[in-house]
Amino acid sequence: MTLAFITSRLRVEEKLLLQELEARGAAFERVDDARLRLDLVPESGEAPWSAAWNRSLAFGRTLYATEALEARGVTCFNSAHVTRTCGDKVLTSLALAAASVPSLRTEVCFTPEAALEAAERFGYPCVLKPVVGSWGRLVARLDTRAAAEAVFEDRAVLGSWQHSVFYVQEYVEKKGRDARVFVVGGEAIAGIWRTSEHWITNTAQGGSVSRCEVGGEIAEVAEAAAAAVGGGILAVDLVETTNGLAALEVNHSGEFRNSIAPTGVDIPGAMVDHVLGSLSNGPILRPMEAVR
Repeated sequence: MTLAFITSRLRVEEKLLLQELEARGAAFERVDDARLRLDLVPESGEAPWSAAWNRSLAFGRTLYATEALEARGVTCFNSAHVTRTCGDKVLTSLALAAASVPSLRTEVCFTPEAALEAAERFGYPCVLKPVVGSWGRLVARLDTRAAAEAVFEDRAVLGSWQHSVFYVQEYVEKKGRDARVFVVGGEAIAGIWRTSEHWITNTAQGGSVSRCEVGGEIAEVAEAAAAAVGGGILAVDLVETTNGLAALEVNHSGEFRNSIAPTGVDIPGAMVDHVLGSLSNGPILRPMEAVR
């Protein structure tokens, strides 16, 4: 029995993780999600792998593959519950609130009219985010009522059903930065500040990176946010507010290529250690000469 390492295209992150698995002599099989077929009504109860680590790029592929594998008794990293919660901003907000983790004021609405009322309550600027999405795409800062009316109407008419679920959030002046903290197995292991002149500080949008010390309030809030969604291998985004740190998002399959050098932390090594060490029967290992 082996570990399935499920990928879409191989980014730097996946290449580093595969190198770490090979270095430890782990028995794994790389699985291309484009060719993955999962029988939902299997004739046999035996699954092809004992564990799976899903690094697919698409949220839908990750979620449904993980759900199907867990139904066959496969241990998955991250779990379907964690993936579902982190991949949906509404579910993330609910999980953070239930665990009393500080986060931003947010309302979910289902019509442009109700979303406009939420924007008016928050005041301008405020922020509209897609409930499912990453890399800062389709995130809009609404500076005026006219802008809000236009964006809400466009999403309702031109978008999918998900874009008609309006996730409206208060706007916070970031002082040009926010933090991303990597939490593995419940422990904050590394963090970066993402800095940009643009109000969106994602590195995918051109934000620069510097080391963030993970201690004190930063570690406390990041670890609490990770625990709130179910734990595992997570990247927690934090923002500084006048009342202290607040959790923005929790990412179930975060990128880390730009975080290794500034932090000096072996992030992929820590992730692989967690996966191999978490398996119920211990690490899945084979002799080094058998590693492909």
